[in-house]
Parts: sequence; structure tokens; C-alpha cells
Amino acid sequence: MPSSVDLGKKLEQTVSALVKSGRYNSRSEVLREGVRLVEEREARLSALDAAIMRGVADGDQGRLSPLDSTFDRLVARYGPVSSAKQSRRPSRAKR
Repeated sequence: MPSSVDLGKKLEQTVSALVKSGRYNSRSEVLREGVRLVEEREARLSALDAAIMRGVADGDQGRLSPLDSTFDRLVARYGPVSSAKQSRRPSRAKR
């Protein structure tokens, strides 16, 4: 379905510049690429939302790991943290 869009002055200038530079052959190519990028971003955001919901559900069900053991597992897997970053390490004090 064909559509007419008003991009505003700045975006119209950007589209024109991209076509003029030869990067795209037409205004339609630029707009299709923009929509594809929005689709990709929306897919990533949906995946992030799903991961957050799984994490919340795990927390609600009590499927949690203590911070100390999680941190130690990460250090074992990825190596020690540099001294500059160690100052940001969460305190091991019991609350």
C-alpha cells in the first residue's frame, strides 16, 4: 500500500543527502532501510522485555542465586576484576 509521509525539513534533507551521495538510489530505499532498522530495534526490545519478565518470574518463584556465589562464578569464568573496578564490587557484608 503506497503511502505519503511528511518527514519534516531536517529528515527530508537527510534523505536527500543520502540519495545525492549515491549511498541509496531513491528516497524509497532510504525509508525502507529506516523501517527495517526500526523492526530490528523493536525485535531486540521485545527480546529484552521477555528476558526481564523471565527474570522477574524467577525472582517471584524464589529461583535466585546469592550475590557472592554469582560474583565468584563470573570471576571464575571471565577472570578477576581490575583494581579500579574492584572498588565498585558489592559489599559482602550480610544485611
